[in-house]
Amino acid sequence: MVDLGCWPGGWLQVAAELVGPRGRVVGVDLAALDPPLKNENVFAFEGDLTDPELLGRLTEGVGGRADVLLSDAAPKLTGVRATDRVREEALLEGIEAAIPLLLRRGGTLLVKILEGPETREIDARIRRGFAKAKTLKLASTRKGSSEQYLLARDYTTLDT
Repeated sequence: MVDLGCWPGGWLQVAAELVGPRGRVVGVDLAALDPPLKNENVFAFEGDLTDPELLGRLTEGVGGRADVLLSDAAPKLTGVRATDRVREEALLEGIEAAIPLLLRRGGTLLVKILEGPETREIDARIRRGFAKAKTLKLASTRKGSSEQYLLARDYTTLDT
């Protein structure tokens, strides 16, 4: 399992329990986990998920392409709507580019998407690479939030 935008580490901990001691969980974030997780099957890297060298290290860490790729990442918001939308779009484009490098055929993707006109096209492109996809809005999401998740199953496209 690979977690893009893994800080502060909560999803890594849950994933480590789900995969058990024989599974591997690898994450990356711009911020280091502090304190680092002590799970032997969890590896967290500090860096930019758009860095091709780092994506290679993630693949090595998980032992090939992952069964599950998740991202709860969100850009650092400024409160300036135009700037925030551009940052969200760039983040989603980075995740989109990482999918064929990190996810195995038949794999599952769960990614946070902040609803907006800029993200609809990226959402549609990502969906085309999967047999099934749906949008989820968590009950715990605060009212009025644009936060939603794309759950896509059975990855069918491998571009590399």
